[in-house]
Amino acid sequence: MEKEQESVAGQSAEQPEDAAGQEQQTGGDQGDASHEELRLLLEDARAKADDHWDQLVRARAELDNLRKRQARELENAHKFALERFAKELLPVRDSLELGLSAAQESNTDVDKLKEGMELTLKLLTDVMAKFDIVEIDPQDEPFNPELHQAMSMQPRDDVPPNTVVNVVQKGYTLNGRVIRPAMVMVSQAAS
Repeated sequence: MEKEQESVAGQSAEQPEDAAGQEQQTGGDQGDASHEELRLLLEDARAKADDHWDQLVRARAELDNLRKRQARELENAHKFALERFAKELLPVRDSLELGLSAAQESNTDVDKLKEGMELTLKLLTDVMAKFDIVEIDPQDEPFNPELHQAMSMQPRDDVPPNTVVNVVQKGYTLNGRVIRPAMVMVSQAAS
């Protein structure tokens, strides 16, 4: 009986070892499989990281190119902003040169010179209007410190106080903004 018990005990003791050995073998297979899975996941993650890095480098390069292009366009806009205006002014200059040349001749007709000057002034006025440069001529209007600069005050009874009685130099606005105020003489109440 004792031998039977020993052999049964021996068998039962061996069985757990065999089971553990089988588990290790199975676990080893699972370890290899999970190791392989981890390696594949790592390779996939590296490929995605490389792809994202390439996208980042390209995005940075594109942003840098965009900045350079905008800087170049802004520089050109500053350089050539007046190009259209300058082209429109060239005929005015040509007309003035023709008038000056005509005035220097010995048999100059003053009426023709006057007519030429009027046409040149109209040409200049048209160019200025085309670019929204508007004349400020406030004769007999109330004084406006936003548009006018008072040069002096004149006591007057014939007009209300603070009225522009004389325009020394006309002013101008560009797109509604004053680029030169009109220089004026303003009335004040006579004492």
